[in-house]
Amino acid sequence: MSSSSSTTPSAFRGLPPLVWTVFAGTIVNRLGYLVTPFLVFFLASRGVTGAETSYVLGALGAGNLIGPAVGGVLADRLGRRPTMLIGLIGAAAAQGALFLAPGVWTMAAAALLISAAGSTVSPAAYALLADAVDGEGRRRAYALFGWGVNIGTAVAGVLGGYLAAQGYWLLFAVDAGSMLLYALVVAVRLKEPQRAAAPDPREDGAGYGVVARDRLALLLLPLFGVQLFVYSLTEVALPLAVRDSGLSPAVYGAMAAVNAVVVVALQPFATARLARFPQLVVQSAGSVLIALGVALTGLADGVAGYTVSVVVWSLGEVVVAGIAAGVFADLAPAHARGRYQGAFSWTWGLARFGALTVGVTAYTTLGPGALWWTALLAGTAAAATTLALRTRVERRTTHELAA
Repeated sequence: MSSSSSTTPSAFRGLPPLVWTVFAGTIVNRLGYLVTPFLVFFLASRGVTGAETSYVLGALGAGNLIGPAVGGVLADRLGRRPTMLIGLIGAAAAQGALFLAPGVWTMAAAALLISAAGSTVSPAAYALLADAVDGEGRRRAYALFGWGVNIGTAVAGVLGGYLAAQGYWLLFAVDAGSMLLYALVVAVRLKEPQRAAAPDPREDGAGYGVVARDRLALLLLPLFGVQLFVYSLTEVALPLAVRDSGLSPAVYGAMAAVNAVVVVALQPFATARLARFPQLVVQSAGSVLIALGVALTGLADGVAGYTVSVVVWSLGEVVVAGIAAGVFADLAPAHARGRYQGAFSWTWGLARFGALTVGVTAYTTLGPGALWWTALLAGTAAAATTLALRTRVERRTTHELAA
């Protein structure tokens, strides 16, 4: 074995060049993930505060519900590459529009376009990876994709703080530039794969009819949605808990760094070690870890306590990496992979939106304890129910892969 190959985590060896190209492009793109984390501070610098801020943030969240649905259909109808290019170029243009927007409503419209265009990319990218690899390789490809997201986001967190201090225009310039660079990678390095011919539209159904008729998919989507909602509380409710403990924002930044270190360091090796076990068993175990870690937030009142909770749910994040998307890709007929991934990405967007709205409302009105207990019980119940579907999922995926 060559020294170069020995330095590649074993979980990712043997993946085709297309997967590594998407991985590299994803890191480049996520290195520029700068505007959204600092959007509240940018809006304040423009005199937008209070209720007006919620309009812009609400539009940003709504776009994450529109983009995946549109992206999934376009990925199957137009192709994977065209959809990714439309999303990346459109989101880059929207970054400029947001920076130049003269008022709250134009800012909200630009924020809607940023998230809607940007979130069209994921269903197409996931479908492209499903086209490139089969079976167990899909989970590894999706785990590599997620690893790229975490690597880029971790660096962006440090880079964003520095650039914001120099001027907010730099955040927008780097964010838009990274999207355009990824678009160039897609245009030059990626080839549209050969895809299965779609059946007659009258049989296939308009839009998401093919997914809506899939009873197993309709069972799994809300279960994955609950698990994703619990995970999304780490982005929404954790900073509120840190604030209410009388700790500084720097502590939350440190917790984000702990998460990034755990995921980036352990994910490749965990993916390799856990590949021998049934996917839904691993998914359910990891989801319970996430629910437990989120619930432990309620017991924390200092840096040490928060660090323990973050490590626990970060380990859960490492365990589940790539599994849910891989399961959904295995369920999809070849001609409908884009729409299946669009449905999965839409569920992800809905979970994050729910955490931002329902989760925050529960935290502020019912109290933190109610939210943490709900997260533990709901996450554990969803994981157990998902595990109960294991036989049906394995029987179905074996059939689809054989076909």
